[in-house]
Amino acid sequence: MRERGTGVTTPLPAGIGVIARVPASTANLGPGFDSLGMALGLYDEIEVRTTDSGLTVRVEGEGADDVPWGPSHLVVRAIERGLEAAGVWADGLDVVCRNAIPHSRGLGSSASAVVGGLAAGCALATKADSTADAVDADRLVQLAAEFEGHPDNAAASVLGGIVVSWTETDRAADFGGAIAVPDHGRIYRAVRLEPHPSLRPVVLIPEERSATAHTRGLLPEVVPHGDAAFNVSRAALAVVALTERPDLLMPATADRLHQAQRAPALPLTTAWIERLRAAGIPATVSGAGPTVLALCTGEFPTELGELAVAEGMRVLEPGVADGVQVGSV
Repeated sequence: MRERGTGVTTPLPAGIGVIARVPASTANLGPGFDSLGMALGLYDEIEVRTTDSGLTVRVEGEGADDVPWGPSHLVVRAIERGLEAAGVWADGLDVVCRNAIPHSRGLGSSASAVVGGLAAGCALATKADSTADAVDADRLVQLAAEFEGHPDNAAASVLGGIVVSWTETDRAADFGGAIAVPDHGRIYRAVRLEPHPSLRPVVLIPEERSATAHTRGLLPEVVPHGDAAFNVSRAALAVVALTERPDLLMPATADRLHQAQRAPALPLTTAWIERLRAAGIPATVSGAGPTVLALCTGEFPTELGELAVAEGMRVLEPGVADGVQVGSV
């Protein structure tokens, strides 16, 4: 463990433990680039106990062979940040990560790791000391999005359901002012929306992986005004379609800002989106891909599911999930 940070004055006793259960997420939902998200019922579990000293990390399931088992592990860094936010510290930690969310597939695995670690750290603090600084959902969204750089996936894993998220800065222009001032910080915000009861998300998960940094790098710095206006209208429509009018999901999931631009890097994903939409199923890239998100309101066609499996994809119907949950161990 690293040394205690400035302002952290309360050490936690050894022997207390919590477990965080955090859902996967899908972002964008078509036109809502970096703003719309949804929690999905695939869960990672993070079990944390305080010890007298040192750090042990064990990883089971998805990513067990790919992530560092030490202080640089994303979950460990998030736990430490959660403890710091609550004004406490631990001299030692024992961390077990049981992962079911596929890594680098556009299902928010990194955001889930951050949210689970933060929630676990905050819960350790309040379990040991009821007077520890409380960290509410809004603060958890802020802390998690600071790791991610944008709030859509993180907010979905915190709040559950469907989320609309946005970023504020201290630029006057962000609030309708005419004069911009230096940007010294970002405030990440989100609200939860309840999905329409008929909504049944299905994910088609390829074996191939995708690096968000690479696919984000394919996006242009400047977009035509017409394309921007198109996405604004469709993102607004998506809020209506996802919550009240699922019959509008097909037009509401259309996009001009990121999916076509990423298509050359995601040929299988792109082919399946076209196939599903031709069959009348609203489908989009899940986050940065390569997972395909189908926003169904009925049974996913058996023949399409069998074809996807034959092409090496996992087909899951995870449902829309609630946000992160924390309990004792």
